Amino acid sequence: MKNIIKSIALSMLAVAAIPMMTACSEDRDSNPTLKDATELHLNTPAIALGESTYDLAKGATLNLTCSQPDYGYTAPVVYQVQVSIDPNFKQTTESGGDVKFSTLKSSYTSANMNVDGTELNNAVVKLYQNAHNGEDPTGINIPVYIRLRAHVDFTDNTYINSNVIELPRTQVSYVATTPTEMYIASASIHHGNEAKQMGLIYGETEYFYCMMYADANTSVHFGDDNTTANGYINVTNLQDNGNAGLSEAADGGIQFANKGWYIIVIQAHADKANNKLVYTFRTEAPKAYVIGAVAGGDWTDSNASWQLTVPETADGEWVSPAFAAAGELRAYMKVPGWDWWHTEFTFVKGKIYYRDFNLIDSWGEKADSYKVSCSAGQKLYINFDTDAGEVK
Repeated sequence: MKNIIKSIALSMLAVAAIPMMTACSEDRDSNPTLKDATELHLNTPAIALGESTYDLAKGATLNLTCSQPDYGYTAPVVYQVQVSIDPNFKQTTESGGDVKFSTLKSSYTSANMNVDGTELNNAVVKLYQNAHNGEDPTGINIPVYIRLRAHVDFTDNTYINSNVIELPRTQVSYVATTPTEMYIASASIHHGNEAKQMGLIYGETEYFYCMMYADANTSVHFGDDNTTANGYINVTNLQDNGNAGLSEAADGGIQFANKGWYIIVIQAHADKANNKLVYTFRTEAPKAYVIGAVAGGDWTDSNASWQLTVPETADGEWVSPAFAAAGELRAYMKVPGWDWWHTEFTFVKGKIYYRDFNLIDSWGEKADSYKVSCSAGQKLYINFDTDAGEVK
């Protein structure tokens, strides 16, 4: 469950870096050759040298400066900030797992960067909680360790890590913040090897959803990162509309008594008055459909004639009816309470991509890579365990 799932933000940065890389490789007097950088030095900020305590929860910025890595020419570098509560960037938890470090979502293109204190605070709190069974670190002075990771193009062999600096007297506070990502995990998902990332219902900020399979008496956990530490005790409201037979599992998760497929909806609400996250965990009947051009121009929401068949097993394929006409694929999971386009998805490189931007007529309004073209007579095949799909 703890395998790292690549963030969408990282992929977007990789795409953004491509034009800059191309510009640097254009013919001039000679073509520069990219070499492996061997040193990235992160300077120790003045705040770390004094005797004062640095309070991250107050939202002040932390100024970090570093040397520019030598790639053989002035390369367009993207810097990421990584934080840990262990100087070796690897801490063993009380339960035996590892909490290594956290990479902040914000990135920088300058060797002089102002790091958001709130973002840093929340990352440290999460690391501390994961390492101490959810204990609240508010008001505790702890050392925090920071390093930079510099990239040119985000491939696995082109980054370089800086030295590690210490903020010896750091105070953090838990601040309830609505998460931007949600993961769900169980022995029935991905064979128990990793968590499954959920989609955010389009137009919402608190509601996440996915299709998942549960074996009988399966324990399910969820969370806003791939450690998925939350379970039954964290949920304020269980809504079992899918008749899963929900209860508390022996390991603290949410137990599913009945095997089968379910749409899962998790609401994560930041209760500012009480400074806590309030979760609602909800099951719905497993329903997925195609609509629009491939349905012969039928745009009726939840038309049973265009519902995908539900397989009996976790690795079984969901299959649509044969398409009535050629056109663009439009598909969705049906979550009661929202129109179909709020839970629409497409496929990018064979994997589900949950709708997260405004479109009117076509996925191609954003880019052709989001648009799936179909012929009459073809069908949609989906493995909702791996979130892989194809039209054939």
